[in-house]
Amino acid sequence: MNNSEIQIQFPQPGNWQKFTLTAIYQDKGGYRPPARYTQDEIPAEQVPAMQAVVAALVGLAEDWQAVQVWARLNESLIDAQPSVAETVVLTVEAVHVETGGRRMLFAENYPEFFITAPSAVAFFKHFTAA
Repeated sequence: MNNSEIQIQFPQPGNWQKFTLTAIYQDKGGYRPPARYTQDEIPAEQVPAMQAVVAALVGLAEDWQAVQVWARLNESLIDAQPSVAETVVLTVEAVHVETGGRRMLFAENYPEFFITAPSAVAFFKHFTAA
């Protein structure tokens, strides 16, 4: 089990081009202050994996837009293959565009929040490497 996580905040719901990514993890010495990155600081080789996260969020109903995402590395049973694989699992806080109401969306209800692409796992590990 990995206690690391990545938090992604979208200050303008629906504008996926502007975000702040915060990596939270322990280094070899124990506590490590969170590392923050803006969309302009994401290394070019990591951009496709970030786009995979955004693609999962775009699938939400238009009335709901993600404002914050928590990404965690987990091992998941893959339905298409009877095997366990490292998976990036998303939890999303969304805001209702018209009313401003908020709700939490979990991977258990949104299968697209289980991201199995090797690039997504590499993305997670890139930002949470100790």
